[in-house]
Amino acid sequence: MNTNELLSSLKIKSIYGALPAEVLSIEQDSRKVKKHSLFICIRGFQTDGHSFYSQALHNGANIIVAEERLPIDLTKYALVIVKDTAKALAILANKFYHYPSTNMTVYGVTGTNGKTTVTTLIKQLLDMNNHEAALLGTNGIELLNEYTESDNTTCDVLTNQKVLHKAVQTGINHMVMEISSHGLAQGRQRGIDFDVVTFTNLSQDHLDYHKTMEKYGYTKGLLFAQLGNNLTEEKNIILNRDDPWYEVYNDMTPFEVISYGIYKEADFQATSITYYEDRTCFTLQSPEGTIPVTTKLIGEFNVYNVLAAIASVFIKTKIAVTELVRSFASIDHITGRLQKLDIGAPISIYIDYAHTPDAIEKVIASLQPFKQKRILLVVGTGGDRDVSKRPLMAEKASIADYVFLTINDSRSEDSQVILTDMKKGMKHGNYRSIPNRKTAISLAIDMSEPGDIVIIAGKGLEKYQIIKDKKQPHSDKEIAIQSCLIKYNLNV
Repeated sequence: MNTNELLSSLKIKSIYGALPAEVLSIEQDSRKVKKHSLFICIRGFQTDGHSFYSQALHNGANIIVAEERLPIDLTKYALVIVKDTAKALAILANKFYHYPSTNMTVYGVTGTNGKTTVTTLIKQLLDMNNHEAALLGTNGIELLNEYTESDNTTCDVLTNQKVLHKAVQTGINHMVMEISSHGLAQGRQRGIDFDVVTFTNLSQDHLDYHKTMEKYGYTKGLLFAQLGNNLTEEKNIILNRDDPWYEVYNDMTPFEVISYGIYKEADFQATSITYYEDRTCFTLQSPEGTIPVTTKLIGEFNVYNVLAAIASVFIKTKIAVTELVRSFASIDHITGRLQKLDIGAPISIYIDYAHTPDAIEKVIASLQPFKQKRILLVVGTGGDRDVSKRPLMAEKASIADYVFLTINDSRSEDSQVILTDMKKGMKHGNYRSIPNRKTAISLAIDMSEPGDIVIIAGKGLEKYQIIKDKKQPHSDKEIAIQSCLIKYNLNV
């Protein structure tokens, strides 16, 4: 892109040195810089991009955007100083990639629990009804049946714009995105023109970062408030009518709100719910009438997820509700979300991502009606994260008959400190504290007896554990399967 045209999007700036005619790429990681790149120095929590400007120049950058005067040879390179490089990145990236989100329908889903399930369901409903979609979220980036891992639930500004641009270039006109509270607080969604924004629920999580539930809740609300006030645009807000934050978020936007729920009257409401071990049935009250629904997803929390997905897709695409309901007959479990491992064992094993007190309670409640003997639960929390959540996790875990307290990701914290914090919340003595997650899962399987339910919660199908600052290979699913093979002499 022409350099002057690109930089014209920044109104307040100071330019030193001679600008090159063109910019061929924008980068914030000096390792990705190539010839004729514009490198933006971003201040992060652990690193400062200003420390890597020389590496960027060495790799081929000829423009540096920074917040301070850097010792650059201005006879060879250009330096652009701005007040806020993070905002400048969003502005420049949007300009460079031609504002891709304005050329497609973008769905954003936020909330404490359910984001991955709801975004996956929205994508599947769109795909199954001839609206090809891409997906960005906890499980990575899914674009044209290609999967790329991502470090965060919500990608950084530059990655988002690159993916959106690639989707537009390949003819995909729907993008579905998980939007985390960290992402909102750090502005990772800046520059994305959302068309449909959906709220799942709010319960305690991330208080190490947000400090209070009020700040956490209002951070989530940025997704709705930042839709703006231009009522010539068609924006759609989908809110959980049963959640206490419904009224707050409803007041944050001038756009029409579409509600869903179970207990309060809503635009999309589930009634007459019947829960089975392998499916859930309910009656859907919708703008198009009363429709019976059967889904392979189990538990009350998944009824909310199904309602959120149906409402989100219907309100924008106008696909008939009956068609969306019919699609659920072909939608199986969501990977790593209350996923049953069918390996022929005389026990039932479920893998779930539940990592909040509310999610733990709901997972156990969903499986409680089908308990033949005992529920054995492996549950963990992470290091360097919300300490106040730890005893609450154990308190909710106490609903299970036997609990294995363990670690999700220890990071830099002492595992024994984490477990000591958790133990304070236990309501009975039927538990063990085991720092090594692999050992905890293996012991849970080994202790099981035919007819038991084993729930392994906290990581879903993540493929690693974070220990210190390294990602170590780890799979709850593979450990559970191997442990079952040994315990029950299975041949899978």
